[in-house]
Amino acid sequence: MTELVVRPLEAGEESLFTSLPDRGLVGRALLGDDFTEMAKQGEYRPEWTWVALRDDVVVARAAWWAKPGDEEPIALDWFDFTDFDAGVHLLKTAPLRAEYSLTTPPAWQDDPAVAREVTTRVEAAERAGYRKLVERYRFRWTPENGLPERPGRLVFRPEPDDDVILEVFKRVHVGSLDAHVRRTVEEHGLDAAAREDLDIMKWMPAPRDWWRLAYTPEGELVGLTLPSRNVYDPVVGYIAVVPEHRGHGYAYDLLVEATHELVGHGADRIVAGTDVGNVPMAKAFAKAGYPVMQHRIDLV
Repeated sequence: MTELVVRPLEAGEESLFTSLPDRGLVGRALLGDDFTEMAKQGEYRPEWTWVALRDDVVVARAAWWAKPGDEEPIALDWFDFTDFDAGVHLLKTAPLRAEYSLTTPPAWQDDPAVAREVTTRVEAAERAGYRKLVERYRFRWTPENGLPERPGRLVFRPEPDDDVILEVFKRVHVGSLDAHVRRTVEEHGLDAAAREDLDIMKWMPAPRDWWRLAYTPEGELVGLTLPSRNVYDPVVGYIAVVPEHRGHGYAYDLLVEATHELVGHGADRIVAGTDVGNVPMAKAFAKAGYPVMQHRIDLV
């Protein structure tokens, strides 16, 4: 068999990357994203985009994503192959380490063709040293779903002090159902988990003054609701309730407030996500008119 060549792209080789056939069942292609256009915008860069070739034919490829201007890749989100072993070897060879995020349709297990695409990618990533962390829902609200009425139970206030937000993150991370939070807390501690999420929120290209803390009418802190934007869409950046106020359905109130805030800033769509295992938050999204559009499997 001809020797496998694994290397990053050189500038101008986008057509080499896109030469691998893709049925569009999972991954970035499922979202209708165009690699060449994203590369032009600086979201995929040659040194972060790798191919495995045999006889000058691409048999595996992987691209690590970041928003324009970032110094390090944020996620591996484009990975597929026609040669399983080549895909494994590519991931082991490329000197890049970031979470692997695989987008799938809802109920992907029910379609044999889609399930095969998902399981082979996950298996290849696991063979290369990744492990599955969590599966998440991806929601998308549009005006046709209806703007939910504010319950009126809480008072929302802006909080310009990052140190205050950081302390709130520490409180809401106690007993969190979020797999990413739990992993960071277990590996690095509560302070590191809070700092990580604050940094992520500040990384998003949206005004900081959209953020709100939520209080009871008596002035007790209930949680935080952080509407934001990512590179593509308005998003529900973060919602969480402090432990002493859980069990009262306040996540719904926080979600509704974030929705109104984003609509007030002109949003005609809102994207959000939560872990499949976070049943209370998933129910809040359903109640607020956020249908599940995709799932996402995260491997670390």
